[in-house]
Amino acid sequence: MTTPITPALQPTVGARLADLGITVLERGWLSANNVVMRGETDGLVVDTGYAKHADQTVALIREALEGLPLARVVNTHLHSDHCGGNAALRHAWPQVRIGIPPGQAAAVREWDPVALTYVPTGQFCPRFDYDDLIQPGDRLQIGRLHWTAHAAPGHDPHAILLHESSRGILISGDALWQNGFGVVFPELDGADAFDEVADTLDLIEALAPSVVIPGHGPPFQDLEIPTALGRARSRLLQFRSDPAKHRWHALKVLVKFKLLELQRIQRKELQTWFDCSDYFTRIASIDRKQSSPEILEAVLKDLSQTGALVMAGDWILNH
Repeated sequence: MTTPITPALQPTVGARLADLGITVLERGWLSANNVVMRGETDGLVVDTGYAKHADQTVALIREALEGLPLARVVNTHLHSDHCGGNAALRHAWPQVRIGIPPGQAAAVREWDPVALTYVPTGQFCPRFDYDDLIQPGDRLQIGRLHWTAHAAPGHDPHAILLHESSRGILISGDALWQNGFGVVFPELDGADAFDEVADTLDLIEALAPSVVIPGHGPPFQDLEIPTALGRARSRLLQFRSDPAKHRWHALKVLVKFKLLELQRIQRKELQTWFDCSDYFTRIASIDRKQSSPEILEAVLKDLSQTGALVMAGDWILNH
């Protein structure tokens, strides 16, 4: 008689991935996760983290490759926390080929940090170039694994996700986390992108993965996946019914990201950073008729109340 596999007896998600030559480098929220895959003769990594962590990213990937050379980099999208290590990886492995989604190819080749959103969001990404465009429908092979790229607009209009159908593994980028999804940036520019978020969640459900490797947070599997999809759809419903809530959430995320980068900053310097682009005040002015200092103060107060930062005199401290 066969003993049924209970959840306690199922292999952990890490063990399942390790058996396939996949190492997930789960990073802090400043850097997206790095998904390292080992083939027979070389390796591939999906997403490369934020520039501040580039040296650490190179060291971690080198260790995960176990002596293999890095042959390919693939970015699910080009937000700074997903491609900030591209230049450092190219320096460490000059032969590496960098693959990006096609939507911002011209902005990368000409290096337009405004079009790439780095200047408007007050973030930084070292210049890099690409070798390959990863189109929806393209297939990528590494070792025994065959990945198919799918369009995943919503959080970013040009994003892709990667699906390995024979093993049921999904690399979701910021389209699905265990506790939601990334800020829907096109909505902040006036586009109607919540429908695209819903369509991407429907796509993920239709692909029916058994393991999801998100851009942030730990991988999750099996019954955790429909739970995550339900949580994401509930969050999307809240944002759809109250778009101002989403805009305010986005402002807090962007300020928190800067605090994750700097760890501490004087209030005056943070205000200068906030005022360097009209992106923040333009978003806030849709719902609030306040000055820039008033808007930033309200954001800091909200983040302080949730324990995301500490205000100590003239200093703002990450927490």
